[in-house]
Amino acid sequence: MVARSRWLSFLAAGAILASAPLAAADWAHWRGPTRDGASAERGLPESWSVDGENLLWRVDFVGRSTPVVVAGKVCANGRAGEGERRQEMVACFDAASGEQLWERRFNVYHTSVPWTRVGWANLTADPETGYLYVQGVGGLFFCLDGADGRVVWSRNLIEEFGFMEGYGGRTQTPIVDEDRLIVTFANTSWGAEGRPLHRLRAFDKRTGEQLWVSSPATSMADKNSQSTPAVAVIGGRRLVIQGNGGGWIYAVEARTGEPVWGFELSKRAINTSVVVDGTTVFAAHSEENVDEPTMGRVVAIDGTGAGDVTRTHELWRAPIGAGFSSPALGGGKLFVVDNAANLYALDPATGAELWQLDAGRVGKGSPVWADGKIYLTEVNGRFVIARAGDEAGEILDVEEIRAGRRRAEIYGSPAISDGRIFFTTDEGLYGLAGTPPPAPAGGAAAAPDLAEEAPAADASPARLRLVPGDVQLEPGAAVRYRVEAFDALGRALGPRPAELSLAGLAGEVAGDELRIAAGASSQTGLVVARLGALEASARVRVVAGLPFGEDFEGVAPGERPGYLLANTARFQVAELAGGKVLAKGPSPVQIHRHITFLGHPEQSGYTIAADVMAAPEDPEGPDVGLINSGYTMELISRGARPGLPPGPKLEIRSWQAGLRIARNVEYAWTPGVWYRLKLRVDQEAEEALVRGKVWPRGEAEPAEWTLSVVDPLPIRSGSAGLSGYSPSTIYFDNILVSENTP
Repeated sequence: MVARSRWLSFLAAGAILASAPLAAADWAHWRGPTRDGASAERGLPESWSVDGENLLWRVDFVGRSTPVVVAGKVCANGRAGEGERRQEMVACFDAASGEQLWERRFNVYHTSVPWTRVGWANLTADPETGYLYVQGVGGLFFCLDGADGRVVWSRNLIEEFGFMEGYGGRTQTPIVDEDRLIVTFANTSWGAEGRPLHRLRAFDKRTGEQLWVSSPATSMADKNSQSTPAVAVIGGRRLVIQGNGGGWIYAVEARTGEPVWGFELSKRAINTSVVVDGTTVFAAHSEENVDEPTMGRVVAIDGTGAGDVTRTHELWRAPIGAGFSSPALGGGKLFVVDNAANLYALDPATGAELWQLDAGRVGKGSPVWADGKIYLTEVNGRFVIARAGDEAGEILDVEEIRAGRRRAEIYGSPAISDGRIFFTTDEGLYGLAGTPPPAPAGGAAAAPDLAEEAPAADASPARLRLVPGDVQLEPGAAVRYRVEAFDALGRALGPRPAELSLAGLAGEVAGDELRIAAGASSQTGLVVARLGALEASARVRVVAGLPFGEDFEGVAPGERPGYLLANTARFQVAELAGGKVLAKGPSPVQIHRHITFLGHPEQSGYTIAADVMAAPEDPEGPDVGLINSGYTMELISRGARPGLPPGPKLEIRSWQAGLRIARNVEYAWTPGVWYRLKLRVDQEAEEALVRGKVWPRGEAEPAEWTLSVVDPLPIRSGSAGLSGYSPSTIYFDNILVSENTP
């Protein structure tokens, strides 16, 4: 479901960013115009100083991302605010003066990512529309109009797809290719996506409509990966190539998501982005290798293969542990920064080391090659400029940036546009230029060559795509589908008439339209398109209208209602005292906190109530609670854990790690006893009123609310859900979601 801006609170000021195609010197992607960390610009500074030498401007800004530079504006993702007003934010500045033009702020919730790691993902700009795209740490995804920062469309990735947050805030950067916006993240939702995997999704860049989803992996070592996809045309086929959370490098067709090949590189997730040169794919990591007990490797892969190419298409390898910094390709050399901030220049044909430089202590930012030099950030506040010679490298300048008495943190990379260099720190956003500032360069490298041969006029379809993909519908809703055909190389052949039918879904199909009956219950299923022997399908999730109740009596033990969304593997129906309940047990990997959703992201103005109980056998004790419109209310046990106050308490909060608007009261509750929880959110003009109550099941509901919180930055809507931290089993029963009444 594509949500508009009504469900979040924003602050904004306006300025114009042209929606015409971006200039040749723009830096619209964090790895630059050729997406390989290189720029063709000249006349760039060899040194600078925070005291003024070649410093064009500096503005207050807190972020970890790499800026984009579009139509004379510098835009970046970061964080802003204090206390209850802490939010993730996107801001744009005039590239010449540093004057702030506009900003957009949005709430952080449904996440354990701490405040200091908010604003990690880089923005991506689209040359055709002028739109900016940002993926937040909590799974909120926005398409912003570059003219004024207004929300064009948005997706709530956690409440729609079961987005799994990255450890510590590592968040993927999206990429634009043709009409597609390609986003990747680990998820577990429902149906075919119940298994936790790192998947790729393509949305229509203008509307947010899902075009395809791809699950090339068969396992996932980590739910976190920062790897940004790259696009290349190899063997006549347009490919999206990306490092996966399962430790593989995968290539899928860009227009269909059809898997093409995979290369197993690491036993853990890949956090670096690949670089493609012709048919060669360069990739790096710093975890344990799959074929020997060593850590880290840089490899070159022949990208012309199919299937598992691990043992057949490796061209060379170098024993360098580069786990966070992505390679750069420029001046005939491949530049790699290892985790200890050593800069290597490699021969891209053989992998032979040409030279090495010490750039600091911690390598996270990715190098950028331009004007025969490498521009590189180091985590401990160091900005390094090195000469990238053919025979040797040379450190030309090191500037150390401080935030008071400490070194500033720098995780992003430099962006280069019109003779200027821009980068963010947690202390400020900087613009550098020569003295005097150069005239607009106009010589930046063009976009990578992605030319393809057109398919034959009489080409036969080899694959179908049913659009839209995943949809969430309410009773009485309808959606129209279209069927698109592609040849064996994944090239578009245009729309095709096809027969639509339903699988496991109670609804009606008439021509190209699916309609859900007005009184339909919550359910999931498929719309299936058939054209001859070809078949494609799209998932549908129906969320019942309010009031909605669930007592689990119609679900077999060991199963769960099919419409439950996100982390559903931890929730199963169980027999208890002669009836059925929803049980959530401990996690086998000691990550005991999970949530699941019953509704959809645009729900607002409702109350959720449920019976809850905690099993008594674990001395640490669990927490158990409800979710309403992005707010969580939990009964917290006696066990004290980092980030949470000691129990027994009833607590309301948004944002688990930040404990924003967190309020709690002592409430003596006992594991092994059923309680009734009720959580209500009322949306008011400038704030949200969040109220909760608890009482022993079977007793009369108290007239007064146990706990009330006013949020000055209201979350305007969100799905009803269940929450729990469970080192021992917790239970839910008799759920009721109903509209608020006076």
